[in-house]
Amino acid sequence: MNATKVLLQQRQPMIRFLGKRTVPSKIDHTPQAHPASPTHSLPESFASYRQKAQQHGPLNQTNQYSTGGWIGRKSGSSLGPVEAGKGTAFDRSDLPQRFQRLAWTQAEIEAIESGGASLF
Repeated sequence: MNATKVLLQQRQPMIRFLGKRTVPSKIDHTPQAHPASPTHSLPESFASYRQKAQQHGPLNQTNQYSTGGWIGRKSGSSLGPVEAGKGTAFDRSDLPQRFQRLAWTQAEIEAIESGGASLF
């Protein structure tokens, strides 16, 4: 289609830029504290930052779930039984009958497989 090619050749951008494109001669790339920082200062080093930083708890403590912690040193059976606490359940089949999944009826299966056309 050559009509599209003709239309695109006459297009003018609606944005008009003033002046020539220039790149700043000097850009300051030195690290600076964020303007919203509570201390308005940079940490001395990454190691000192890690000592004070927190993400879901302190980062400087030894994690008990890592290879250096106590979980990997013992067998699973020695850690004790795994049971759901009072008022909690691991699976929906553990719940009372009124909260368990209902069985699909044949009419519902037909409605889903036909995309709802079998209802009309």
